[in-house]
Amino acid sequence: MDGEKPFESMNMIPFIDIMLVLLTIVLTTSSFIATGRLPVNLPSASAQKAQIKENWILEIDREGKLHKDGQPLRLEALLRQTAALDKETPFLLRADRAVALQSFIDVLDGLKQQGFGKIAVETAEK
Repeated sequence: MDGEKPFESMNMIPFIDIMLVLLTIVLTTSSFIATGRLPVNLPSASAQKAQIKENWILEIDREGKLHKDGQPLRLEALLRQTAALDKETPFLLRADRAVALQSFIDVLDGLKQQGFGKIAVETAEK
């Protein structure tokens, strides 16, 4: 063991490279996560994950106007569009906390009357 040098230091450059790659992946992926197009101030509730995958995202803004995919939509038009859908189609309702409860109930009741059972309500974590 005459020609071997004792282990004195570790080369940190490969570890820094790996960390930069991981940081790039995280930042790139996080920019693709969509939380909704309308600025909706969600009501808060205890943290609970939605058990269904959102397929139709419906939003009710502060003024009580209904939106689908960022486009305004009347309740009657929504009910016409959803009439032909499979009753297992999942819905996600996002309503501003300042909206009148009746606006929210009208949308929820319309979907329930059509036989849809997979309806989740998005809230902000307390």
